Amino acid sequence: MIFIDGCGYEPSAKFARGVLGEKVSTSVIISAQDPENTVIIKDAIDSAMIEVFQTSLVDRAESTTHLVVSVGSVSYVPIVYDKNGYVIGYRMNLILKIKSLKNGESKEYSLRGFYDFTIAQNALITDQERFDAIKFSAQRAIKSFIAKVSADGARAKKNEE
Repeated sequence: MIFIDGCGYEPSAKFARGVLGEKVSTSVIISAQDPENTVIIKDAIDSAMIEVFQTSLVDRAESTTHLVVSVGSVSYVPIVYDKNGYVIGYRMNLILKIKSLKNGESKEYSLRGFYDFTIAQNALITDQERFDAIKFSAQRAIKSFIAKVSADGARAKKNEE
C-alpha cells in the first residue's frame, strides 16, 4: 500500500480562527460623516466572520475576541473625464479601522478599500451609487483584513513550531 502524505496545506481561515478564536463579537462606531453606511459596513464584517473565518457571532460577554470597527475616512476622487472636462468616473476610497480585543490585548488594523464607478454626464452622485461604492469599498477593505489576520495566524503557527 502506498500512503500519500498531505502537502501541509491549511486554509487561511484556519490560521485566522487561531488569531480570532471560535466566538467573535463585533461593533461599529457610527460615523458622523456617513451614519447611513454604518449598517452596510457592520453587515459586511459580520458576513465575513461567518463565511470566511467560519466563527460564531455572539454577544460581547460570550466572545473570545471583540472587533471594534470605525470608518477612518471616505473620499471621492475624480478619475475619468469626458471630452468637455466633466467628471464621469470616480474612485471611492474608504479607510476602515478595526481594533481587535482578545485576552486583554488589542491590535489595530488600518485597511483601505476602493471602488471605481461612473456617473452620467453632468450628473451628481446618487444615494444608490454612494451606497454601492461604500459597500464594495468596505468589502475590499475586509478582504485586506482577512489577509492580514490570516498572515498573523500563519506567523504565530510558524513561531510555535
